[in-house]
Amino acid sequence: MPLFRHAQFEISIARPQDLPPPNGAEIAFAGRSNAGKSSAINTLVGHTRLAFVSKTPGRTQLINVFRMLNGAALIDLPGYGYAKVPEAIRKQWVRLLENYLTYRESLIGLVLIMDARRPLTPLDCQMLDWFAPTGKPVHVLLSKCDKLTRSECAQVLAKTKKELPAWGDRVTVQLFSSLKKIGVDEAEKCVGAWLSSDGGADSAA
Repeated sequence: MPLFRHAQFEISIARPQDLPPPNGAEIAFAGRSNAGKSSAINTLVGHTRLAFVSKTPGRTQLINVFRMLNGAALIDLPGYGYAKVPEAIRKQWVRLLENYLTYRESLIGLVLIMDARRPLTPLDCQMLDWFAPTGKPVHVLLSKCDKLTRSECAQVLAKTKKELPAWGDRVTVQLFSSLKKIGVDEAEKCVGAWLSSDGGADSAA
């Protein structure tokens, strides 16, 4: 059975202290608003509406927890970088992101979604600057690659691979498309390796 299949929604929280106890390994999903983060989660779990998808950027305002059958959890973080969000809400999102990514001991890795047409924006680089020093792995999904030609896909993947070593050797990258289901197996293999090296979903913080 695919690793992510049949994950179930568990809870949405607005404050870090409301997170459930760290009962298993956690994989966080982050990305710029409208980069395709919720669509990527839905594609990986095989459920069209598990994570809310909207054409309006900035709709994911909470941390959403999805529990997998093996006990590990997928953590859908608020999208970042959407300028039209009120400043008070933007600051709340930043606090949520900072607190979770910095202090959550059960977090074993970050899946960072970037639009393949606009990878490594300044805010994406800022996220890498911030998270890579933790030593935990980062796997970049270049989403919406179906909107590029095969040649363009090859070029953007090669360019991104060339630039990512600036953040260390634990940052990997692949092409991904929720629409065409491109890269699902590759993403599962990568995250599955994190769970294996971490001792499995039963490891607690």
